[in-house]
Amino acid sequence: MDAILNRVRELKQSLIDFVLDAEGELAVALETFSAEQLAKLPQQGTQSQNLVIDRFLTEGKASGKSPIEWYIESHAKELSKSDRTLLQSWHRTFIGLFAVQQILPDGFEVMNWLTAKLYTVKPSDPANVRELERAKPGEIIQGRIAPVTAEYWTFSGPLSLMGNLGKPKLAVAIGNFKDQYKPFLYSDAPDLLEEAWKSVEHYHQDFLDFFETDEITMSGYQLGKKIAEFQEVLTKKQLERAGIDDSKSMADLAAEAGMEDGDIEEMAESMGVDSKTLSTTLKSKESVTKMVAPKVELPPDLKKAESVTVLAHPRWGQMILPTYTQFRTLLETEDWQSVKGAENLVRKYLEDPAINAFVWRRLVADYSTQLETILQTVLSRPDLSLPQDLDTLLQEYNKPLEPELPEIASVPVHLHDLFQEALAEVNKSKSKTKSGQKPTKGFQTL
Repeated sequence: MDAILNRVRELKQSLIDFVLDAEGELAVALETFSAEQLAKLPQQGTQSQNLVIDRFLTEGKASGKSPIEWYIESHAKELSKSDRTLLQSWHRTFIGLFAVQQILPDGFEVMNWLTAKLYTVKPSDPANVRELERAKPGEIIQGRIAPVTAEYWTFSGPLSLMGNLGKPKLAVAIGNFKDQYKPFLYSDAPDLLEEAWKSVEHYHQDFLDFFETDEITMSGYQLGKKIAEFQEVLTKKQLERAGIDDSKSMADLAAEAGMEDGDIEEMAESMGVDSKTLSTTLKSKESVTKMVAPKVELPPDLKKAESVTVLAHPRWGQMILPTYTQFRTLLETEDWQSVKGAENLVRKYLEDPAINAFVWRRLVADYSTQLETILQTVLSRPDLSLPQDLDTLLQEYNKPLEPELPEIASVPVHLHDLFQEALAEVNKSKSKTKSGQKPTKGFQTL
């Protein structure tokens, strides 16, 4: 291990000791951060706790300063200029899913699957060195990497070796990562993040152009039909952006994609996508676009709902709420406690992640007094004041105050292609099962 990596290991351990031994507001910040992050993790244990501590070093704040900045101020006399530069660079540390491209004598060439960016990574922690001895090309590593020099990075904190995943399992792993670490999807590719947010704004404008309002309520059956019509409009725009003539027949498009039209029809049906949209995907390598829009459809369990409301916002995206009308009726009822299931519905709105801060702020804007009265009773907090306490209440129920990238956001072409290829493999497996052949091992659905 070279001198720089040795210094990385020494500084990192000193930083961790400093944070764990801290008192006062830095200690309170660590406790708060740890409680919030551990509550979001599916598994608890030493590795989870170590990961949260490692994240706190770069993501935590106390009096507006990161733990690294606290450490630099506290050790100003003993840190060299290069030490301070190295420590400050660790604010760029991020977590990702990395595919091993090549084994190097002292590290690895890896690709971040979320952004397709390549990194040279050299482990500095002896525990990680031992863990990575069994890593092979093609295997997936979930972990955090931190910059060391302009040429290479190092692993930071605990990591997980996930094996050499087939496309269906890899697609599931990326989906799980997205759910768990959404803020880190494109943390090393601000251009992709910007494109994703722009796609949300474009989608919102398309929504307004089609529905002529940012709030619609209708039966699940009617809404399903309208969204299918909306999808056709979006597909036409996607075809136009890809330079594909919408008037061409499926036979023509299939020939351009190098496939039989029947094959495209069958694959599209199995994936639940429009045939021409699939043709666009198959030709995506000819397109200069970085991002591909996901398919829009109403969740199957809502298609039979009596009433479904969609709220649209240029940053929060689209919220699909089957009980929004019911909740508003509750707020408009003078004797709200006479409404059957009233308290359960209120608690659902507090606890359900789908009822985000935007929905709550919209309700408060229209029903501030009524909602405040109901919450005072349901939560046994007679002094609750929504104008003052709303944000604190939302945070208490783990609702982010700022929007996270919505599901409708476009994804990078390489991820879109992976998901389509994974679905094709799953469909092929299902076809073999139907024909009496033994299914392949692994995930049968995505």
